Amino acid sequence: MNNRFLDFRSDTVTKPTAGMLDAMMNAKVGDDVFGEDETVHALETKLASTFNMEAGLFCPSGTMTNQIAIKCFTQPMDEVICDQTAHVYRYEIGGIAYHSGASVRLLHGERGILTPELIEPEINEDNIHYPNTSLIVLENTVNKGGGSCYTLSQIAPIHHLCNIKGLKLHLDGARIFNALAATGDQAGEYGKYFDGISVCLSKGLGAPVGSVLLGSKQMIHKARKIRKAFGGGMRQAGFLAAAGIYALDHHVTRLKDDHAHAQALANALASAKYVKSVMPVETNIVIFEVEKGTAEKIVHQLKEKGLHCNTTSASTIRLVTHLDLNAEMIDRAIEIILHLS
Repeated sequence: MNNRFLDFRSDTVTKPTAGMLDAMMNAKVGDDVFGEDETVHALETKLASTFNMEAGLFCPSGTMTNQIAIKCFTQPMDEVICDQTAHVYRYEIGGIAYHSGASVRLLHGERGILTPELIEPEINEDNIHYPNTSLIVLENTVNKGGGSCYTLSQIAPIHHLCNIKGLKLHLDGARIFNALAATGDQAGEYGKYFDGISVCLSKGLGAPVGSVLLGSKQMIHKARKIRKAFGGGMRQAGFLAAAGIYALDHHVTRLKDDHAHAQALANALASAKYVKSVMPVETNIVIFEVEKGTAEKIVHQLKEKGLHCNTTSASTIRLVTHLDLNAEMIDRAIEIILHLS
């Protein structure tokens, strides 16, 4: 990390640790498009087993794994239901329409969390004028919700509704391990509820690149072809997969440290005069509200003091804790926050 800044812009800014780099350099690799990279296969198998899914597919990004899953589960003229804050809608440049020819029905959950009561009235009836509702997408944790989490007890009734209505259920699990750390739920239970799960390795887990799509063997067979069409087939990708395996083995249990750091920042922000409110902190994301129109100015002032963060609107600012920010750095950030005039 640049020594000039405490970088809270995202948990995607982390650099590989020495141990991770060593694992990457010593990875056994082959041509993954030919199915010959044993390290990629090991990563896919490891995550599929962790989440009790049949198979996995290693891809360059979470956007790709999400869009592949949506294309697997929809046809043109279908409709996808998600929250209005969802990454698949807001931050994947219209990929649902572009790649899958599907429309999107946006719901307004509490901090991005959907319920069966919100979803069911929005499922289209069979009518010549309406798109066919075919897929529900959940996000865990919810980025725009300030790292809010679904529990399995909240997911189960949504899964039940999908079964009754004949819908597929996909999880954008960009920060799923943060959700597991916060809720205490078991990863292996997720396979009971989802048809597809996207697991990102390059956020809180600290790998430099990659996301794995999990699903049935049949779904992943189809997904592999779609990945190729998207230009996502990688050759000696085992060097990257090795980083993912290392992250899963060494960086999961420490996620609670990031959550504690986020709470400490939130506590400091709550007493800052320029802060109107702070979203409740559940994981590693802190979103706070300031006077409308002042967010950019405050971000600039914080950057001048050495704290780098981003706005999420004209009146909200986001900080994200991660592997490269230790307790001493959090203390420095709190000093900056409290002394900003």
